[in-house]
Amino acid sequence: MIDHFSIAAPVYDRVLGPPDTRRILRLLRLPARGMLLDAGGGTGRVSGHLQGRVGGIVVTDLSRPMLEKARRKGLTAVSAPAECLPFPDGSFDRIIIVDALHHFRCQHGAIAEMSRVLKPGGRLLVEEPDLRRMSVRAVALAERLLRMDSRFYPPDAIVGMMRQSGMSASVAATDIFRAWITGDKPGQPGSEAYRRQV
Repeated sequence: MIDHFSIAAPVYDRVLGPPDTRRILRLLRLPARGMLLDAGGGTGRVSGHLQGRVGGIVVTDLSRPMLEKARRKGLTAVSAPAECLPFPDGSFDRIIIVDALHHFRCQHGAIAEMSRVLKPGGRLLVEEPDLRRMSVRAVALAERLLRMDSRFYPPDAIVGMMRQSGMSASVAATDIFRAWITGDKPGQPGSEAYRRQV
């Protein structure tokens, strides 16, 4: 199987360009003092712009060349599948998955794992191409032809995955190509359930 992301690592940030940092800050409700997980975050293209807005950042991915670029940005980089993270329950206050959910082996399992490692009162933000758009369907077809094994889901299906994993969720924003879906884990940071996980 072709390792597309290791091949793309040297030029990935330049090709995709900078993220919509202002929107991400607003939807994640940053700044925050706790830890942020960038799941499937590759080079840290997005989370690198969030340094100083959280207590610390961990990037997980399966591509070692991508993670090496994240390390050079001063981010903690961990090789791990999104469906089986090497972190205790309730490790993160914020989690982002940007343009990566469709690349995970099992989307439902990955969302359940995000819920597990998210603290009560924490927030998950998923930014994904919006499958309801014709342009995204063309991208999905192109990725299939490139044998990338991608599985795209419409925003409402992602909301459903979050709710099945115990989060309240909604489509927070859309544009002509993408959708941003937020999921909030029930509980308050000051609650007894929260203190047991810290």
